[in-house]
Amino acid sequence: MEPLEQRTIAKVSARLIPFLILCYFVAYLDRVNVGFAALTMNRDLGLSASTYGFGAGIFFLAYFLFEVPSNLFLERVGARKWIARIMVSWGLISGATAFITGETSFYVVRVLLGIAEAGFFPGIIFFLTLWFPAVYRARIIGYFMAAIPLSTVIGAPLSGLLLGLNGFMGMKGWQWLFILEAAPALMLSVVVFFYLTDRPADARWLEPDERTWLVDRLQEEQANRERLRRYSVGQALMNRKVLALSFVYFGAVATNYGLSFFLPQIVKAFGVSNFQTGLITALPYVVGVISIVWWGRHSDRMAERRFHLALPLFVASAGIASSTALDDPTMKMVALSIAGFGIFGCLPVFWTFPTAFLSGAAAAGGIALINSIGNLAGFAGPFAVGRISDLTGSYTGGLLLLSAFGFMATIVVLAIDHDRSLERVPGASPAA
Repeated sequence: MEPLEQRTIAKVSARLIPFLILCYFVAYLDRVNVGFAALTMNRDLGLSASTYGFGAGIFFLAYFLFEVPSNLFLERVGARKWIARIMVSWGLISGATAFITGETSFYVVRVLLGIAEAGFFPGIIFFLTLWFPAVYRARIIGYFMAAIPLSTVIGAPLSGLLLGLNGFMGMKGWQWLFILEAAPALMLSVVVFFYLTDRPADARWLEPDERTWLVDRLQEEQANRERLRRYSVGQALMNRKVLALSFVYFGAVATNYGLSFFLPQIVKAFGVSNFQTGLITALPYVVGVISIVWWGRHSDRMAERRFHLALPLFVASAGIASSTALDDPTMKMVALSIAGFGIFGCLPVFWTFPTAFLSGAAAAGGIALINSIGNLAGFAGPFAVGRISDLTGSYTGGLLLLSAFGFMATIVVLAIDHDRSLERVPGASPAA
C-alpha cells in the first residue's frame, strides 16, 4: 500500500471498528440472551419448547417487516441519528422482557424487540461500505461481526452468573439478566449520537489529504460498478442475484440461530451447573471468533470469494449433522465447535457479494432485503427445533434440519456468478 492509503485505512479502522464491535456485541447479546434466560424462565412461566422456540423466533418476523424501511431511512438521515434511535428503543424493550408473565407477553415483547432493532445490522454493513474500499471489506466486516461469537464467549458465562441472582430483591435471576444486559445499549446510544460521523467527507478527524484520498477512492469504485449497471432501489429488491443471496443467508442464519437459542439447553442436559453451562456453551464461539477474523482476512488476501463462502457453509452443515450421531458430551462439543468455524467464518465473506455490485440507496435496500429474508431463518430455525423437540423428545431432528439448510445454501453459492473485478478500481493497490 501507498503510505497515504495505509495511514488513512488505519485511522478509519481505529476510529470506527472497535466502537462498532462494542455496539454490535451489546445488540447481539440482547437478542440471544433469551437462550440463557430459558434455563429457568421456561419453568417459571410454564413455557413449552414449542412456545419458547416460537417466541424466540417471532422476533425475526417483525425484524423482516421493518428491515428495508429502516435501512432506507438510515441512508437518508444518516447512521449517527438512526442507530442511536435504534439502540435506545431496543435497550428499553430488552429490559422490559424481565417483566413478562407468560406466553402472550413473551410473544409481544419479542415482536417489539424485532421492530426496535430492525435496521441495525444492515445499517452498519451499509455504513461500512461508505468508509472502506471493497478490497478491505471481508476483513473489516469480519472484525465487526466478531461481536457475534464474542457476545457468547463473554456473555454465556456472564449470563450463567446473573442467573445466580435468583431471589435478589425479590426477583428471579432471569429477570436480572434482562435488566442488567439491557443497560449498556441505553448508555451507548448517547455515545453513538456524538461519536459517529456519517460520511468520509464530514470526517474532520482525518487530515485533508486522507479525506480526499478516501472520498476519491470510494467514488471511483462506485463509478466502476455503475458503469456496468446502476440499480434503482426497486431493481435491487427484485434482482435475481439479490434473491439468491437472500436464500444463502437464510441457510447461514438457520445454522446460527437454530443452534444458539438451544445450545444452552443441550449443554445443560449434560448434567452441569448454570455457570458451567455458560462456559461450555462458549466453546464453539471461541472457535467462531478466530474463524470470523482469520477467514475474512484470508479471503481478502487470496482475492477470492466463492470458495471462501462455500467451504465454511459446508463445514457448518457437516459439524451440526455429525454432532447428532455423538452421545459423548466431549465429542458432541468437538463437532459443534467445528461447526462454529463454519457458522461464523462464512459471514464476513458473504457480505462482500452484495456490496460488490450495489451502491447508494440500492445497496441500502438490497442489503436490508437480504438480511431480512435471511433472518426469517431466525424464526424458522428456533421454531422448528423447538417443535421437533416437543414431538420427538430430542433435538436430533431439528439439528439435522438446520444442517440441511446450510447444505442447500452451499449449493446455491457454487452456482452464483460473482464478478470479483467489480470490487477493484484500475490502479488500486491490493489489501495487504
